[in-house]
Amino acid sequence: MATITAALVKELRESTGAGMMDCKAALTQTDGEFEAAVDWLRKKGLSKAAKKADRVAAEGLVAALVSENSGVVVEVNSETDFVARNADFQTLVKNIAEVALKSGASDVEALGKEAYPGGGTVSEAITNAIAGIGENLTLRRAAALSVGEGVLGRYVHAQVVDGQGKIAVIVALESKGDKDVLATLARQLAMHVASANPLALDASGLDPATVEREKKLLAEKNAGKPENVLQKIIDSGIKTYAKEVCMLDQVSNHPDHGGKSVAQAVKEIEGKAGAPIAIKGFVRYALGEGIEKQTSDFAAEVAAAVKG
Repeated sequence: MATITAALVKELRESTGAGMMDCKAALTQTDGEFEAAVDWLRKKGLSKAAKKADRVAAEGLVAALVSENSGVVVEVNSETDFVARNADFQTLVKNIAEVALKSGASDVEALGKEAYPGGGTVSEAITNAIAGIGENLTLRRAAALSVGEGVLGRYVHAQVVDGQGKIAVIVALESKGDKDVLATLARQLAMHVASANPLALDASGLDPATVEREKKLLAEKNAGKPENVLQKIIDSGIKTYAKEVCMLDQVSNHPDHGGKSVAQAVKEIEGKAGAPIAIKGFVRYALGEGIEKQTSDFAAEVAAAVKG
């Protein structure tokens, strides 16, 4: 058995772009033969996948999946929007969402280690898909919500296939009320979240850094006013800001709610449901938000590669 040195592993990694552990495995499987290890990685699709890993993946799909009292949202990115219409990619996203729902895993690293339908792990399935589809693919994020008793509602905007699109939302309602009434309300609220994009359920859930930034802006706009007046302006401004960005205070944009705030609409529907209703949380993913997208012409890159 050949000795697999760190230097050899490093050399293979630099040559192929594959991960350190994959390079070590390749050298172990090939008894330290460098070229054979390169071929081993190529056969596994690992070398090919690694070479694509530095490409920005900001397209793809977000997916929402719910059962009666639990739900998940996942985002799987690709380099081009074209891939979102690929049936194999859609199946990959669907399976990842189902694995997340079954396992309850909302940490990407943990979800990547979960068993994937048909064998291997979620991470391995993504690597295989990269090799097959020919683009960098990434499992960017995942989130899960659950309630002890109640329902989860979902809404997917710009849906490409069932449960997958450009914006995906889940809303969790805790209640012992009528399930049909709750399910209708949960979907209506998910639609509201997709459109209104609240930052938090209520003021207590706002990011302190965001609140401080708003206070600073208010202070700058009203510079020169007496301190006691300035403080009142800031306090009033923050309350107004909270009403604009907190879900419970926002005016519901669903026509069935008659211009009421979300909190008022929920309170009114409690009568129909026959029990108190509490919104336990929501998750809203918009595809590619926060990712700095490439400005290069991908089609031109492909054409250049073909010519080369």
